[in-house]
Amino acid sequence: MTLEEAKQGVVDNFSMYDEWLDKYEYLIELGKNLEPFPESKKTDDRLIKGCQSRVWLDCRTEGDKLFFTADSDAIITKGIISLLISIYSGRTRKEIAEDDFSFIESIGLKENLSPTRANGLVSMINTIKGYSTER
Repeated sequence: MTLEEAKQGVVDNFSMYDEWLDKYEYLIELGKNLEPFPESKKTDDRLIKGCQSRVWLDCRTEGDKLFFTADSDAIITKGIISLLISIYSGRTRKEIAEDDFSFIESIGLKENLSPTRANGLVSMINTIKGYSTER
């Protein structure tokens, strides 16, 4: 599945729900489906700075592709990071670096989060993008 197809799938999934309460429930379900994140990886160097809740993001590379795993101590935040890694894990550095993450606006996520969660979302995006430019 291409990056564009993955993003469109998220937009389509969110459009199935009319109410934001249902969309939050969808995010919570996404978070429940994250693969288990080892306690040993819950270290300060993996914490995303700028999030009110604690969010750990780990990245491994295979060739030019980045693979992400993550966890959070807050259920909605865990759903948000799950959503992001479901789209960007397994993508090339170039795909991630050049993406504008505009699907976030398409689903209205940032506008429907509290200001602190919206800031956390931006921090998550910036951290994922940051991995794409590291060597």
